[in-house]
Amino acid sequence: MKAMPSEPPMAWRYCGNQIKLWRIQANVSRQELADKSSYDYESIKSMEVGRRRPTLHLLEVADEVCGAQGKLKAAQEYLKPEKFRSYAQGYMEYEVEAIAHSSFQPMLIPGLLQTPEYIRALFQGHCPPMDDETQEVRLAARLERQNLLDHQTRAFGFVIGEAALREQIGGPEVHKGQLLHLIEAGKRRNITIQVMPFNVGLHPGMLGSFVLLETPDHQKLVYLEAQETGMLDSDPENVSSFTQRHDMILRKALDPEASAAFIRKLAEEL
Repeated sequence: MKAMPSEPPMAWRYCGNQIKLWRIQANVSRQELADKSSYDYESIKSMEVGRRRPTLHLLEVADEVCGAQGKLKAAQEYLKPEKFRSYAQGYMEYEVEAIAHSSFQPMLIPGLLQTPEYIRALFQGHCPPMDDETQEVRLAARLERQNLLDHQTRAFGFVIGEAALREQIGGPEVHKGQLLHLIEAGKRRNITIQVMPFNVGLHPGMLGSFVLLETPDHQKLVYLEAQETGMLDSDPENVSSFTQRHDMILRKALDPEASAAFIRKLAEEL
């Protein structure tokens, strides 16, 4: 199994180190730079070591204070927010080409089915906070991913936990719009949406979410994601294990028609 930890982008680390080197050369302390830029000491430290993306404001202040003559400000072009978290890049490459996509998501609506309002609400609640530019870039990227659903010869199967369907992320209005969107998406012939209700008892999905992909050359993979890491696995034994779990989940879940009725009832209650 290949783990992909959430390591900050190289550009963040390189640019942060350049800020530090210019600051030291100019005999400017980290606290002085913090005071000049109206950031706290820990924020400057986080940006210098690459844990946080250096902001344009800091680059401009550091450039002036350290006498970098535009060299630090020029780094902004290389610090554009990434469309996806670094640990998910490999998965995204396979997802684009996959001919079959099957997933189980117990706590959140799957990204391919999220409305723009739902996505914004998720990003607004992100911890640590996400800056506006990153939010907009990742919102656009997630909506662009959803174009994959337009490929009518590709099969998409989603099993969604009842908890995800009841959690009012973004408030009642956003939540209702999300539920209605699921009902419409489920009408497409290449998309199957099923609900895993609370009352089914023990099932393999209680161990967490996962995605199964099949490539055009029929390679099969499983992708697992935790809060700050992702794992993309092609080992046949591991993929087989998750395929068996998915089969059991499908047997436990409501069928597509009953699922649509279940979601519609939840929407009507709002």
